[in-house]
Amino acid sequence: VQLVESGGGLVQAGGSLRLACAASGFTVSSFDMSWYRQAPGKERELVAQIFNTGSSTNYAESVKGRFTISRDNAKNTVYLQMNSLEPEDTAVYYCSGGIWYLPRSYWGQGTQVTVSS
Repeated sequence: VQLVESGGGLVQAGGSLRLACAASGFTVSSFDMSWYRQAPGKERELVAQIFNTGSSTNYAESVKGRFTISRDNAKNTVYLQMNSLEPEDTAVYYCSGGIWYLPRSYWGQGTQVTVSS
């Protein structure tokens, strides 16, 4: 099982990035998939989720209206489209996949997003 994030980088405030999380060893459409982030000196926080039942989504208040989580089942990949980026969005972004019968979720290695002011 593997989750590989990509798409991070340096962007100016107001810009956009799209993160991708490519999964292998399991099917993302069967799992609840999430994006988390961790800024320096802060705890890891949930950013967005897409659930395996009906593709409903959930977002942190701080990113609502700016970020969109989606899933491409054919590519077995989950995306996070990030628009109107702010310096406060600077963090390492992690992809995670979980399902009720597993004691732990799967995690990727993270991708750095840096937003300059």
